[in-house]
Order: sequence, then structure tokens, then C-alpha cells
Amino acid sequence: MTKIYVDLGDRGYDINVGEGLINYAGELFNLNRRVLIVTDSGVPKEYAETVKKACKDAEIVTVNQGEGSKSPECFTVLLEKMVKMDMTRSDCVVAVGGGVVGDLSGFVAASYMRGIDFYNIPTTLLSQVDSSIGGKTAINLGGVKNIVGAFYQPKGVIIDPHLLKTLPKRQLISGLAEAIKMSLTSDKELFRLIESGEIEENIEEIIIRSLMIKKSIVEADEREGGLRRILNFGHTFGHAIEAQEELSGLYHGECVAIGMTVCISDAIKARLVSLLKKVGLPYRYDGDVESALRFISHDKKCVEKQVSVIFVDEIGSYRIEKMDVDAFCNHVREEIKK
Repeated sequence: MTKIYVDLGDRGYDINVGEGLINYAGELFNLNRRVLIVTDSGVPKEYAETVKKACKDAEIVTVNQGEGSKSPECFTVLLEKMVKMDMTRSDCVVAVGGGVVGDLSGFVAASYMRGIDFYNIPTTLLSQVDSSIGGKTAINLGGVKNIVGAFYQPKGVIIDPHLLKTLPKRQLISGLAEAIKMSLTSDKELFRLIESGEIEENIEEIIIRSLMIKKSIVEADEREGGLRRILNFGHTFGHAIEAQEELSGLYHGECVAIGMTVCISDAIKARLVSLLKKVGLPYRYDGDVESALRFISHDKKCVEKQVSVIFVDEIGSYRIEKMDVDAFCNHVREEIKK
């Protein structure tokens, strides 16, 4: 087992990484109390059941798989369930699922009685390398992603690579996009490791290297005042595609992959595109570009019609450029023509 400590003072916590660690949830988390376990319909039922067996008094709520569950309606259902369970400020929520379950459960925990303990057991590669740590919790509203939420750190995280073995290949590859994102801005050795093509053989190292990048960024900038913005590389246009294509079924990581290609220098773009092709991620957007670009102005990163955009000129480094929304949209149009 590898233990990674996220040092945030009294909000610090351990990330425990290792095969089979879900079976030790009762030792790694304080579950000797009332526990609401939140999972989704796409997660094997035995994962949540394993956690329940480790709890003193727990109930499982299963939401529908997909982004649609990050809604005010699901948020309310979970809170009402907690009230019916007579949960107190001393009780906790455990997320067993991907990024949607983690975001939703974390925001519920942050809101109930002004905040109760929250633990995360991510079951997708995307959530294991990125969204399960850092404390960003949110739901969607009015077609805008993550517009209502809170910064709320978990009390502990279990990363069990064994849980990925039941993940459909497309979801696994989608999650790889977030690791590629972090390698491009911060770790050229990680990029080479992914580029080698031996993903399954190196999955635990890929996860750990990605987590070390995010940990250091979160410790330096917990509430996204500056440095943490580099985690948004590929997300400015990526989120716009995701909002536009919500009904088409494009995954978050697939949108981020496309988003990275418009914010990377010509010198390394061919190398990135080659890698995306190799692993099976999309590298160009064939949808309605103009409709997607209209969502840019709704992005949380948009302030007074300006967005802070992350660009990568060389692998392992980045720059942040503040641009008018119109200028960024024109930049995207030009990149897509190439």
C-alpha cells in the first residue's frame, strides 16, 4: 500500500493506494457510526456492499449512472434520506463510484448540518487520478456544469486499482485523458510512461504519479486562486463540448482530450494527437463548434468576459493566459481548421 498525505493543516487527509484496499475500508475510515453510502447503477453492487459490511449502521442509496444525477433533485433526495436516517453531525457519507457520485456525495456532506465527514472510494480511473481528491464538490444547474457547489475536503480516500477491472474499456480510456492532461503540464516522464502504451501494466504508477501532481497543486492553492488553474488544461473548450454534447454521450475525458488539442503548441501537437489516437481518445471535434462555444461565457472560469486559459508549449510546462472570451473562441476556430 502507498499512503499519500495531502497536507492542508487541520483539513489534511490520507490517500491510500493499493490493490484490494476496499476490503479494509473499516480500518482506514471511521465507519463506527451512521453512514450513508452513495453509489450509482453502473457500479458493481458488491463494492458498496463491501463497505456496508464494515459499517456500524449504514444504508446504501443508488443513483442513476451519468451526469444527470448531479442535479438539485438527486441532491434533495439524498438530504431527505439523511434526515430519515436521523443522521447527526457525528455521522458520515461515503462515495463509492466515479466523479459524478463523488461530486454529488461531497456536496451533500458539505451541506448537511453545515458539514459532516465525507470519505471517497473512486471506482473509475478519471476519479482515481483526479476528481476524488482536492475538495471540489458540486452539482449542475440550468445546463451549466458544476455551477453550484463547495470546496469541501474528504476525510480520507481509498484508491483501489482492482476496482478498475470491471470498468468498460471506453470509461477507462476516458479517465486516462486526465492523467495525460497532468503529464503535459507537469511531468514529461509520466507522458512518456503513457506513451509507451503499457497502460494496464503501469496503471498503479500512472495513478500515483498523477495524484502526486494534484496533491502538490492542491496544497499550494486549495481554492483555485492561481496555480490550481493548471488542472483546467483542456477544460475550457472541453467543458463547452461537454455541455453541447450532453445528450450525445461523449464522456468527460473525451471532451478534455479534444480540448487539449486546441491549447497546445504546433511543436508538440502531432505527438499529442498520435498518443490520443493510440489510446483511443478523440482528437478533433466534428460537432457544432459555434453552439459549443456559446457555453464558454457560462464557465465558472469566465470573469468579466475573460477566461484564464492554460497553454502547453513544451511537455512538462505550461503558461496561463488571460483572454477575452471572443478572442479565445476565435483561437479555437483557427485551431480546429488546422
